[in-house]
Amino acid sequence: MEKDCAEEYLKEYGITVLESSREGKKIWMLSIIGEIEGHENAKEGAKTTQYEHLLPILTRLEDDREVDGILFLINTIGGDVSCGLALAEFIASLTKPTVALVIGDSHSIGVPLSVAADYTVISPSATVIVHPVRMSGTVLGAPQTYEYFRLIQDRITGFIADHSNTTKQQLQEWMVAPGILSRDLGTIFVGKEAVDAGLFQQVGGISEALSELHSRIQKSGK
Repeated sequence: MEKDCAEEYLKEYGITVLESSREGKKIWMLSIIGEIEGHENAKEGAKTTQYEHLLPILTRLEDDREVDGILFLINTIGGDVSCGLALAEFIASLTKPTVALVIGDSHSIGVPLSVAADYTVISPSATVIVHPVRMSGTVLGAPQTYEYFRLIQDRITGFIADHSNTTKQQLQEWMVAPGILSRDLGTIFVGKEAVDAGLFQQVGGISEALSELHSRIQKSGK
C-alpha cells in the first residue's frame, strides 16, 4: 500500500497494514469501534463504524493474494442489528485467517461481530453484554410485530451459537436474565468470564492476538 493511501485508510477508517520482516507476512488490521452505523446515520458526534465502507474493503482483502491474514480490533456498544449481523456474516465467510481482539466493550450486536472471526481474544477488563433485541421508536402492538422481533433474535442467537462454544438455549437464558440495571434484561461478562462461558477462546492482548494470527497463517500454508 502506498504511504499516502495507508495514511488515509488509518485516518478515515482506522485501518493499517502490518508487514512483518521477520515472518514475511502482510496482515491488515481493521477497527470496529463505537456504534455500528446502519441504513440511517448515527447521531451527530457519535464515533461510528460504517459497514458500507468495511464490506468493499473486506472484499478487496479476500481477493488480494498478498494479504495473509486480518486482525479485527473490537470496541463497540452495538448499533444497527441488520447491518451488524450482515457484517458479521461477511467476516465469517472470509477464507483468510482472521483473529479478533475485544478491547473495552462488545455489547449487543457487537457479540456476533466478536465471534465471527476464526479465533477471539478478549482483554481482561473488556465487557460483553448479551441482551434481547430492543424496540425503539413507534412500534405497532400486533402479534406480527413481536414475531418479527423474535425472528431477528433467533438470527442473532443462531449465529453466535454457530461461531462459539455455547448454545442458542443458553444465549436465550442470558438474554432474559434480570440485568444489573433497574428494569433491564441481559447478562454481562468481564474478560475471563466470557471465555469460561464459551463465547471466546482466550484472555489476552495484542501480543496474544498477533501470535495466534501468525500461527494460523503458518498453518494455512500462506
